[in-house]
Amino acid sequence: MFMKKIYFALYIGFYAGLIWGIIRWLFYFFEFTKVLPAFLIEPFFRKEFMHSWTGHLAGIGAFIGMSLVASLLYSITLHKLKGPWPGIMYGMIWWIIIFVIIGPFTGMVHKVWSLDLNSILSEACVFTLWGVFIGYSIALEFTDERSSEPQLG
Repeated sequence: MFMKKIYFALYIGFYAGLIWGIIRWLFYFFEFTKVLPAFLIEPFFRKEFMHSWTGHLAGIGAFIGMSLVASLLYSITLHKLKGPWPGIMYGMIWWIIIFVIIGPFTGMVHKVWSLDLNSILSEACVFTLWGVFIGYSIALEFTDERSSEPQLG
């Protein structure tokens, strides 16, 4: 059962990172946010690379890697919590950790108060929905949450 939980968490983490990483890239492309898609690897690469298409792909890859770690952490610690609220809180906590605590300190992102409101709200929404995707998917698999879903047909 433990290995099934690990494999499922990696599966969910990969798709959470891929889907929400692409959505983050679209938000950047349509200028909803000024935070680069590759913000997670910004301390390690030059600015020119960060703005290139390979930098954007590397950013999505880094977001997938972060999602794998986040999904594993959720499946180990919070998998018994039911419903979407734990996932909402989980995504908000990750946003706070990255955009308020670690990000400005490491140079990943600018300080929150120096970002525009669209960037703050867009990133907060993406991280919240990303957390719901991870949390609710894991809760659905490892609790009896499916029994509370309405049956069709």
